[in-house]
Amino acid sequence: MKIKLSEDKTNGQKPIHETNSVCPECLRILNARIYEENGRVMISKTCPEHGEFTDVYWSDSEIYYKTKKWERNKRSLEVFNTKVDKGCPFDCGLCEKHENHTGLANIVVTNKCDLNCWYCFFYAEKAGYVYEPTLEQIKTMMKNLRGEKPIACNALQLTGGEPTMRDDLVDIIKMAKEEGFEHIQLNTNGINIGNDYELFKKLNKAGAGVLYLSFDGVSKKTNPKNHDAVPKVLENARKTKKMNIVLVPTVIGGVNDFEVGDILDFGFKNNDVVKGINYQPVSIVGRMPRKQREEMRITIPDVIKKIEEHTNGMIGRDDFYPIPYTGVFSDFIESLSGKPQYDLNTHFACGMGTYVFKDEDKLIPITRFVDVEGLSEFLRENTGKINGRVDKVVFASKLLYKLNGFIDNSKKPSWLDIYGILLDTLVKHDYSSLGKLHDNSLFIGMMHFMDLYNYDIERVEKCVIHYATPDDRIIPFCAFNVFPEIYRDKSQKAFSTSLKK
Repeated sequence: MKIKLSEDKTNGQKPIHETNSVCPECLRILNARIYEENGRVMISKTCPEHGEFTDVYWSDSEIYYKTKKWERNKRSLEVFNTKVDKGCPFDCGLCEKHENHTGLANIVVTNKCDLNCWYCFFYAEKAGYVYEPTLEQIKTMMKNLRGEKPIACNALQLTGGEPTMRDDLVDIIKMAKEEGFEHIQLNTNGINIGNDYELFKKLNKAGAGVLYLSFDGVSKKTNPKNHDAVPKVLENARKTKKMNIVLVPTVIGGVNDFEVGDILDFGFKNNDVVKGINYQPVSIVGRMPRKQREEMRITIPDVIKKIEEHTNGMIGRDDFYPIPYTGVFSDFIESLSGKPQYDLNTHFACGMGTYVFKDEDKLIPITRFVDVEGLSEFLRENTGKINGRVDKVVFASKLLYKLNGFIDNSKKPSWLDIYGILLDTLVKHDYSSLGKLHDNSLFIGMMHFMDLYNYDIERVEKCVIHYATPDDRIIPFCAFNVFPEIYRDKSQKAFSTSLKK
């Protein structure tokens, strides 16, 4: 029976929400409560066999409440590959309990890797087998993703292991383009493509436009795995002029969290090719003592505060918004166009982000010159009120008039035509205009994947980052990697070759 929040009178605790989670030991589905305690948001659940488990859900309750107001309830998925039997998260997928289409798809092309990072989800030597799906299997996975309705997945990440350890990676990328994926990114440590410019060029020419580059720190101590390779990757990106880079630091308490600000500086210093930083607070996989978890645990507000402190408030907590904030734009454009739109309707606690522009020695977040809340309220008020060609013309005129009211031209970078970008996006539905934001800014994001201790089933039901598997399933990230014995390892082992062979 779920806990009734009104009856929770634990001293010093303010109940917020009730949800479901799992026991870290036996994986039993448990009732869980989310509550505020001493300015932090906690999650707690009790297993009748293994006792109570409590962990930090979000380290700052004020930021949590601000973020929670953007949560949305909207189903954007009509096709399901599996049926509900054992209950979420054990029926992936995607099953009819899942709410959202695939925003970003992952296809693991190999579990082989030239590194063996201790915090990694998996690699071949650890698994004891080699998983490398055939080209035909990969093509089928791509077709399954493109077959989602009403919105076909158009963003694909090829991942591993280390994808560049496959000799036919160029062919896989070409196949993805042929299947209709518009955005193709490569999740890599950069070692092979840093040392091989010809390979770098071939991957880019085939259709890979973004490198999702592992980057855990600016020093050799914090980032021993590819510290020497990163400068080579940046140089190769400058030569091609067509490959963008997103730095991906896994942030771990006491290990590299003190370099969050230095990583930001590195991104801006190389902003000609580095277009984003996606900080990922560590997902604590495996059974780990509570004291060790507390030392390593980092949440999204922790990263934001370190950025705020490092920049002396030039980039602050009020500049970041959760992923579902973008839903107001999706809803509006959908009502205007009459067609289903890409909708990143993930759980509000999964991730946050902002765009920051550098103007001489100043860092200017987009929120400092665009009234993002006023604009979203205006769009929300007008969503669904437009019918027919005449109404669209009238509204476009109204939007032209109102749009400047949401922009403070005195605070924006002088060279930035933010008015034109918003107009093209909202009225003309020209999404290529959004690329101009990436061209002239640094996107700063955080994505906190769950583990067994902070698992919230409501979050996985709204997940938009999925894995495709050779057995025709599409599985949310925080089911695929948190329950490897059920999903990742079981699926890959079934389609594997022995390590010895």
